Amino acid sequence: QVQLVESGGGLVQAGGSLRLSCADTGRAFSTYARAWFRQAPGKEREFVAVITWSGGSTNYADSVKGRFTISKDNAKNTVYLQMNSLKPEDTAVYYCAARPYSGSYYPTAYDHWGQGTQVTVSS
Repeated sequence: QVQLVESGGGLVQAGGSLRLSCADTGRAFSTYARAWFRQAPGKEREFVAVITWSGGSTNYADSVKGRFTISKDNAKNTVYLQMNSLKPEDTAVYYCAARPYSGSYYPTAYDHWGQGTQVTVSS
């Protein structure tokens, strides 16, 4: 079964960097599109980044474009989110998600979710 576990969150100052990881501790997910979403208190879960199962295509929310990079390592069943030039408005719980084949910008499209990891950016 697919089991997603996020790690790498924490507290950083504005302008700093973090790298989030999401490992599938269950079966391999080489044919799954992978995505990152985030949710701040009292707000809707919002799209951050997505990568195709082949790794050949990525898309980003306008708010993070040029600062965040999504990548994956199929051999390790792990997807990453490199976050640079962090801003206080990036503060949220970050969730990884997976669905078969094609990706989506919408959280309701995803079948599998991690437990979330807190990212806090101080000013």
